[in-house]
Amino acid sequence: MSLAWQVRTASGTETRPQGWHERRIGDLVTLTNGFPFPSESFGPTGDIPLVRIRDLEDGPFETFVSGHVPTSVVLRNGDVVIGMDGDFNLTVWDKGVAALNQRLCLLRPRPGIDMRFVAYALPSSLKIINDLTFSTTVKHLSSADVLSERIMLPPLEEQRRIADFLDAETARIDRLTQLRRRQADLLGERCGIALDQAFKNSKYEPTKLKYLLAVKPRYGVLVPQFSDSGVRFIRVNDLLDLTGRAESLPKIPDELSAQYARTVTRPGDVLLSVVGTMGRSAIVPSQLAGANVARAVASLRARQGVSPELVATWLTTPSFLRQASDVTGSDTAQPTLGMEDLSNFRLSWPADSRGQADLLLNTSTIRRHQRELTRVLEAQRRVLAERRQALITAAVTGQFDVSTASGRNVTDGVTA
Repeated sequence: MSLAWQVRTASGTETRPQGWHERRIGDLVTLTNGFPFPSESFGPTGDIPLVRIRDLEDGPFETFVSGHVPTSVVLRNGDVVIGMDGDFNLTVWDKGVAALNQRLCLLRPRPGIDMRFVAYALPSSLKIINDLTFSTTVKHLSSADVLSERIMLPPLEEQRRIADFLDAETARIDRLTQLRRRQADLLGERCGIALDQAFKNSKYEPTKLKYLLAVKPRYGVLVPQFSDSGVRFIRVNDLLDLTGRAESLPKIPDELSAQYARTVTRPGDVLLSVVGTMGRSAIVPSQLAGANVARAVASLRARQGVSPELVATWLTTPSFLRQASDVTGSDTAQPTLGMEDLSNFRLSWPADSRGQADLLLNTSTIRRHQRELTRVLEAQRRVLAERRQALITAAVTGQFDVSTASGRNVTDGVTA
């Protein structure tokens, strides 16, 4: 018996509505594994887009494949695709013809099955498998795991009614979720404009970034080698929140860090992402003194009398991002900001400590306002995600009759 089915039946929460039957996924669908295309056939252009696990998310295709493509792994809209590594994500394919790479599989319905119903019912089982799968690296899902899973299946007409209902209701929730994302984007733009205006005070003096620093900006470790002991290592994603992160950061050997002694951190150092994602900055807390940074992170040390907090704030402004875009180019796949270019970026800066204190108070108020509103939007998005999943679970387990359900209460408390 399947792992997820055992968990659900043991919990006593699995219902058996009248006319519904326990069915094995392998009896409902055909499964085709992706093809191990040779890497030499990959390229930025080619005969057909290549779908890897990362391509299950929104965004344009980055890789194409040329040469022989088995017809069995050519995706068409409506196919269900499952990533077999990582989080075992399931997607109903809607991006047109593409080739399925290895470590993914596609499902297509057998006669008498509405594939939409299966696509709504199966993710909860995949999540249980993922939660119960132990791995020290990347979790792996097998075809046998998928095919052996079980769901409760109603007659075909009921499958269609449930799928139609969920299509409509989840689309409504998704529109609200998208609206929250757009509001967060607009909030970021508005606060960015406010920060720019704060730094453009006519009383401030034009200067270059290098005159605010004690030493030139520096890149971090080019090729890290991780170890169980040694020096804490800070990467771009870690800049989102360095507070309390000391114990969770990876380590590199002491001797490797010593080769990059110029980027060994001190409290108050400003760290900046300079490869790919620009404008992500953080200040080194005291508990991360003596750490080192990745090649994609630049280390900046403010000179005496210059506020590191203000430097870190300016590095997130539209003014900084415009200058970064000008020197890296907007068409570059992996933009990289040079240290000499960064040193010569222009900004306006208060002439004395009182002016810095006033500016810091102003910008801190703007950023606090942004954080508070962002938390509200994120909380609403979490509520929407929870209600979306609860609605799907209730519908595909027969907990209510969708033919009489209106869905009016699905988004109560979440305003447009």
